Amino acid sequence: MGLYIGVMSGTSLDGLDIALIKQDSRSTLVASHYLPMPAGLRAELLALCSSGPDELARAAIAEQQWVEIAAQGILSILHQESLQPSEIRAIGSHGQTVRHEPSRGFSVQIGNPALLAERTGITVVSDFRRRDLAAGGQGAPLVPTFHQALFDDGRTHRAILNIGGFSNLTLIQPDQPVRGFDCGPGNVLMDAWIQCKQGLDFDREGQWALKGRIAPALLDSLLNTPFFKTNGPKSTGRELFNLNWLAQHLACLPEMPAEDVQATLLELTARSIIESLRAAQEKTDELLVCGGGAHNRALMNRLAELLPSDRVATTAAYGLPPDWIEAMAFAWLAHCCLEGIPANCPSVTGAKGLRILGAIYPA
Repeated sequence: MGLYIGVMSGTSLDGLDIALIKQDSRSTLVASHYLPMPAGLRAELLALCSSGPDELARAAIAEQQWVEIAAQGILSILHQESLQPSEIRAIGSHGQTVRHEPSRGFSVQIGNPALLAERTGITVVSDFRRRDLAAGGQGAPLVPTFHQALFDDGRTHRAILNIGGFSNLTLIQPDQPVRGFDCGPGNVLMDAWIQCKQGLDFDREGQWALKGRIAPALLDSLLNTPFFKTNGPKSTGRELFNLNWLAQHLACLPEMPAEDVQATLLELTARSIIESLRAAQEKTDELLVCGGGAHNRALMNRLAELLPSDRVATTAAYGLPPDWIEAMAFAWLAHCCLEGIPANCPSVTGAKGLRILGAIYPA
């Protein structure tokens, strides 16, 4: 038991989420801190998602820069809460994913946990995915067990939807094993397209998408991607869904307004989520949304339209701010590692069995 810090840097590459939790019988958010990703580091991390020259050395340098930012944020939250490093049991650091290819048996997160332990004076638990992968799993998503701990009341058929760069679902049903999987792109394509066409980091509240019209031919072409036809366990990343992938589909169609492409990408995100949910869980009473996508009003409204008989809300409805759920999850995963508690979910990842996740770097 005690205080833990979780650090999450997602596929959107917008910044680092840092959450301080108190862990006893439940996880309680004590404080939070956000640090935007510097533009130069963001560009380098994005470049490292694809093969390139001297990438091993570049990755080593980039992760040192990432650690300096993470350490700054952690020390800031300690100062904010008048805490000493010795009062924090551990940091759970997800690191920054630069490659995720479970079909080839690997997923790479950079983040130099040894250096983070040195900079903060706090034990760091990191490298959460590799043990699940070694056991034959996808290595992701890892948060469904945390979602279950937070939201399983033993009565409600509930789905927890995280919309970051990519979207993933956790399915919670009474007296059933928790299930979950990646649905496909969340914000990643919408962010990339508006950056390409308007130089903006993201489409605030989906306002640009609302100016366009859905292009049925493009939507059908995108949804015909084999990933959307498969059932879980499954996970994905920028290796599949990226601007080059989108360009290949656009090249086969007449030119269309850029805002129509954005509207279609928003529909792709919404449709892939709801179709995945319907295929996997016959009854859903409530869909709870967390992650950055919870702030996209157009996307939230579209999810509600596609799921008219169910309640669609953010996790804030239960007093848990949607921006901090994933960072809280990695603080909780650090707790599980130190306590020897298996924290993967074989019904989600496809691993051979329960495993204790994470590698420990003592302070």
